[in-house]
Amino acid sequence: MPVVNVFCGSYCGAEDVVRSVIEKTGYMRLDDASLVAATSKRFNIEESKIWNALRGKSSIFNKFTHEKERSLACLRQLVADSLKGDDLLLFGLSSLMVPRRISHVLNVCVIADSGYRSNLACRLENISVKDALKKIHKDDESLVLLVEHLYGQKDPWAAGLYDIVIPMNKITHDEAVRLVCDNLKSSVLTVSQDSLKAVSDFALASEVNLKLAMEGHDVSVSARDGIVVMEINKHVMLLASLEAELKRLASAIPGVKGSEAKVGPGYYQTDVYRKFDFDLPLPSKVLLVDDERDFVEALSERLQMRDYSSAAVYSGEEALSILEEDEPEVMVLDLKMPGMDGLEVLRRVKEKHPNVEVIVLTGHGSEDIAKFCAELGACAYMEKPVDIEKLTQAMQEAHRKVRQSKVKGKVD
Repeated sequence: MPVVNVFCGSYCGAEDVVRSVIEKTGYMRLDDASLVAATSKRFNIEESKIWNALRGKSSIFNKFTHEKERSLACLRQLVADSLKGDDLLLFGLSSLMVPRRISHVLNVCVIADSGYRSNLACRLENISVKDALKKIHKDDESLVLLVEHLYGQKDPWAAGLYDIVIPMNKITHDEAVRLVCDNLKSSVLTVSQDSLKAVSDFALASEVNLKLAMEGHDVSVSARDGIVVMEINKHVMLLASLEAELKRLASAIPGVKGSEAKVGPGYYQTDVYRKFDFDLPLPSKVLLVDDERDFVEALSERLQMRDYSSAAVYSGEEALSILEEDEPEVMVLDLKMPGMDGLEVLRRVKEKHPNVEVIVLTGHGSEDIAKFCAELGACAYMEKPVDIEKLTQAMQEAHRKVRQSKVKGKVD
């Protein structure tokens, strides 16, 4: 039987429509929460990281670590596996991962105007219209980011993505349910050899994409009749070498009859291709905190040249905000900053994020301050101008402590 994909905006009444469609058809519901939980269990990834990726959020370190791409690759594998079954209703953001080539999938978008959505949000959440509109706008921003990542376009409601677009402010609940159920009877959605082959191609592409992501690569992957095409959408210096590596990795996957690596439409943009090396004995996430922009940006570039995945922020408040979403392994922290100074940042970091190793930098140091920083939990204390070799040695030592702490945590 056909598969139903239901994508929706928040507060559009889609949950009720899906429930009624399932009651009438007997289909099995598979939603984002179920897929995220299963993906987390299968690949040992934190659910929060998968949710962030699905909602379009990117860590400040993502251009180095590719966590978002790996999370989505793992989730896509679960979506591909699910399509091998029958009588399935896939509900949520993950439904967008299913290729349009699979002709026995009915793609449905449930949406409504802002008045309908804000009224429903006010009723369900007991909030003001202003807060409701703010929440809806934030939800829609996440949808835009996901659609842009998957399809390179910024309109999550584009008609070309769906077979049916249901405006809940214009039709009743019963009419919406009837519209979905009636379309399921269309001969266009009959399962065929070609549509089943498209499912197999999606599964193979997902498997190759997962393999490449786990090896630190970030490319677009498609497949047709066992031939895999990998598109490189970021500029790389040694293109031939990268193409050869991608083809080697893809050819090792059972079912791949041939492979092609080529540049995609994003290749000539300014971004640079970075493969993430999981085996480097270096911190995977280094956060630099200093209000001197020229200094911290130059330091970040020097560290990146040494294969350190470093990102810079310019205030203590910004650093603490980053930590709430994505903990670095190592923080390099300046003491003298306007607003919240480095000592207060250090105190809060070690209080709420004790596993983050902090290296303190200062242009005006003293033995008393160095001792106080150590008491607060800093792992190293250095004066500017910093010796890059001594700093990287301190970072490697901090990384070793982080790794030991993680191993101990797993044993305990």
